[in-house]
Amino acid sequence: MNAKKIAFVAAMVAAALVGNANAADQGHGKITFTGSIIDAPCSISPDSIDQTVSLGQISNAALADSGTSIPRNFEIKLENCTDVTAKTVTTTFTGTKGATSGSLGITGTAKGASIILANGDGKQIELGKASDAHMLQDGNNTLLFSAYLQGDAGADAVPGDFSAIADFTLAYQ
Repeated sequence: MNAKKIAFVAAMVAAALVGNANAADQGHGKITFTGSIIDAPCSISPDSIDQTVSLGQISNAALADSGTSIPRNFEIKLENCTDVTAKTVTTTFTGTKGATSGSLGITGTAKGASIILANGDGKQIELGKASDAHMLQDGNNTLLFSAYLQGDAGADAVPGDFSAIADFTLAYQ
């Protein structure tokens, strides 16, 4: 009888262990959804809201005498634009001012240069001032821009890492 009880208990323990093995965590995660509702004729693509534009590793010799790096393109994508017949949009970039007029200042160990923002045609967009108007069409629109590093006049470009943050604001007319 004692052997039957031991066998029964052993069977129950084995069943409990098998049940726990099936309930093992085989992966999990969390998905957080964020966004905002804006009063505008177009939505801004999530890919365009927070971007990083790499300007690369730029030779200090290229920045001598107010020299520049190669422009790097970036874009702001507008989605689901509706009721935009004859409407335009301008973009205003804001941030810490650089030493060069209308430029974006850099922070970090690199010194003696500023970031220039430009529209799709290469025309400089001064920090804090609206870009030229871009004509909108129904559906999706892409606003084209570029950025490049320019040596500050009268300053030596000091090697090191840099970064800068520019916020953008859209205004529809």
